[in-house]
Amino acid sequence: MGRTLESKQQVVAQLRQLLDQADLALVLDYKGLSVKEMGDLRSRLREYSGTCKVAKNSLMRQAIGTDSAWTGLDPLLTGANAFVLVKDDVGGAIKAVQAFQQETKKSDIKGGLLEGRLLSEEDLKAVGKLPSREVLIAQIAGALNGVATQLAMAIKEVPAGLARALQQHADGEALSPPPVD
Repeated sequence: MGRTLESKQQVVAQLRQLLDQADLALVLDYKGLSVKEMGDLRSRLREYSGTCKVAKNSLMRQAIGTDSAWTGLDPLLTGANAFVLVKDDVGGAIKAVQAFQQETKKSDIKGGLLEGRLLSEEDLKAVGKLPSREVLIAQIAGALNGVATQLAMAIKEVPAGLARALQQHADGEALSPPPVD
């Protein structure tokens, strides 16, 4: 027995809400995945503010509607698809999907959409190779800290150098005999 009109409308509303919050949408060919494997993928994605939904392509098209941010997904909406919608950590979520694929040897990423741009499989691999958000933040913080430390040392060196010069001048006067009149 198929879904009722009301349940389809609920699915479309839920997909719309997820799309409104998402930064990235991936389309996966999920043929051959068991319920347990889908559960594993979903649990991996939760860590990165991602969710995986299986829905008919027609319902996803209705959810996208005329939203220009997501209309680029239309060419990918063929066959049996699962939709991975990620809210924040795009790189981490892509890495989680790629790790899942390597372990299960199932499902293919058909493509994705990020900020209105359709991403190919090669683009997604490149994003997956980027360091995680935490590593990038740590690298930026380290660089800023290094600059601040160097600046502080340079500022401290100005009065210290002046003090050394004055001390050398004072020592030089003490060593030299007083001028004869």
